[in-house]
Amino acid sequence: MSNELEAFVEYISVTRALSKRSIEAYRGDLNTLEETLGRALITLDSKTLFSALSIYKNKRTLNRKLSSVNAFFEFCYKSQFKDEKTKLKLSKIPKLLPKFLSYKEIQNSLDSIDRSSWIGLRDYALIIYLYATGTRISECLSLKSDDIDGEWLRIRHAKGEKERIVPIAKVAVDAVKRYLSEFKYENEFIWCNYKGESLSRISAYKITQKYLGVSPHVLRHSYATALITGGADLRVVQELLGHSSLLTTQIYTHIQKQNLKDTVDVCHPMAKENI
Repeated sequence: MSNELEAFVEYISVTRALSKRSIEAYRGDLNTLEETLGRALITLDSKTLFSALSIYKNKRTLNRKLSSVNAFFEFCYKSQFKDEKTKLKLSKIPKLLPKFLSYKEIQNSLDSIDRSSWIGLRDYALIIYLYATGTRISECLSLKSDDIDGEWLRIRHAKGEKERIVPIAKVAVDAVKRYLSEFKYENEFIWCNYKGESLSRISAYKITQKYLGVSPHVLRHSYATALITGGADLRVVQELLGHSSLLTTQIYTHIQKQNLKDTVDVCHPMAKENI
């Protein structure tokens, strides 16, 4: 690893205090480039970098690598390691609406869960909790008993180490309490596997996949979509989701527009007429 790259990793670790996962992502992306090309990253030109990154056919993966390189070059320029500012152009990605489930679809799936055991109660509570709070799965799995206070939820381990407090529906609180009343193991974290150990991301994925056919993150999209189509203010949704930028939240306005169009198409008489 070059000296400049080591300085960058120290900068994002100490000065910016990024999460361990973000630091490892940056380190992995940039160090792989240096090892592959056998040269310090700071000495590479745009043509060489684009050539090396051309192996990534998935545009989202490619853009993540490019963003890592741009962040490194920005740091080098501001630290006066480079005289010129270099910025690689990201690949264009068509905007895709986030996948989501309707409340009815989620209800139907909940009805299929056998709640005669604590495992069933856990699966039921986990799905309701994810839909009722819109939390990221990493935030969800970090949940402890004292994080729920009445009908309020404290999210301590949010992305970027930002803490936030959001309301949680009583039905979700009750489902969690019912599950915990049957749970006989000792663990500081609420969500656990059949051994009483903390639930992993893979296990959480298997639970939502089993009953809903989707990943846990789709329930986060479903939460946001329900709020937006229900008339919630975009900035309120931004705060509830823990988005640092309103631009990230604005993708849900496309769903709102589509919902408005569908309503007009179905309800307005002129939508069915050929003039």
